[in-house]
Amino acid sequence: MSLYSCLWGLIFCLKGVAVMPISERAVMGKTMMVLTLTVRVLHDAVSFIAFSFLDILDLVLCFAFKAVDLIVEAEWKPCYCTSAKEAITSSGKILVSEQGESKIVCLTSTKLRLEEISDTLYARTSLVSEISKSTVNELKRIKVEGKSSTVTVQPSEKMKKGTMRSTFTVNSTIVEMLQGKIGGQHSHPISRWSDCDCKFCTSWTTSSKETLFVRAEGAKEKGKGDVLFIHGFISSSAFWTETLFPNFSLLAKSTYRLFAIDLLGFGRSPKPADSLYTLRDHLDMIERSVLEPYEVKSFHIVAHSLGCILALALAVKHPDSVKSLTLLAPPYYKVPKGVLATQHVMRQVAPRRVWPLITFGASIACWYEHISRAICLVICKNHRLWLFLTKLVTRNR
Repeated sequence: MSLYSCLWGLIFCLKGVAVMPISERAVMGKTMMVLTLTVRVLHDAVSFIAFSFLDILDLVLCFAFKAVDLIVEAEWKPCYCTSAKEAITSSGKILVSEQGESKIVCLTSTKLRLEEISDTLYARTSLVSEISKSTVNELKRIKVEGKSSTVTVQPSEKMKKGTMRSTFTVNSTIVEMLQGKIGGQHSHPISRWSDCDCKFCTSWTTSSKETLFVRAEGAKEKGKGDVLFIHGFISSSAFWTETLFPNFSLLAKSTYRLFAIDLLGFGRSPKPADSLYTLRDHLDMIERSVLEPYEVKSFHIVAHSLGCILALALAVKHPDSVKSLTLLAPPYYKVPKGVLATQHVMRQVAPRRVWPLITFGASIACWYEHISRAICLVICKNHRLWLFLTKLVTRNR
């Protein structure tokens, strides 16, 4: 049916409603209200059943992948289901959890440094996880109550002038691990059994490049100003270079230096397996790749989606250097008072609903680590097969 026919049908429908008696319009209004409520309740019920099943499936896949990891790689790999206190990354960074906040302990050239990470990395509550935790806690409580001896816990926090200060001790062995003294020289990461081992997919593991990929255009020397373009999630510098850059006037290109980057982990930039891709990691790489080598002292920023967060962070870190901010589709969510911001935003981005499909896909990606790994195992590891089948079906040989 054409758009023209649909519009005429809507017009006639509205005319019919307009000439309909008030009593009939009231009945129709109540019918629509009941129908809307029924659909909403049905959608909530289907979503609850579907995601409860996915909770169980993700838990089963967690144990399945760990078992296969242990058999194939002779190592029980930790996942994000693990408590942050128990996880140690391959780079030697240690994750600790304290007062509900997760932090990374890493070693710089001179000191141990704490970096905050989002609690959503390790705290993605679900029906199955809540039942499991409550069951384990109840068993622990029964076990403790069954003991006759008294357990004394030494507090690790000291009160000093009304402020709480945390203290912790780092073992010398851990420090040596952080410094890379254990195991000799750092070797390139080995592809896991669930990863594709083709040259295209593993080229980044053997690359010695330590800076981001930067596409620089415009004035050859410093002009009236510099402009930094930062792409969003699941994107690259091509988001700008294939859309905006070709349409800039010759005057603009001769006046400004234009920098479009591939963020850490995207496009042709490094994708270090030992990085947690924190805000600090992204900012350090941008400074090292653009601001320092090109001697950028003052600049404008144009950013999209995820890039908006980095743009704001750069503006906070370099308030005297950033001349303007242009933010496209910034991920802004108003957080109610008394609600944990990260968890609230998590439920806004991925509300665990089956419809619309984009919401369902976002919920799968955000809430289910092991289901996402299974999908990648089927699609990414076998991308050459899918490419061959696509070319075969489309007759594009």
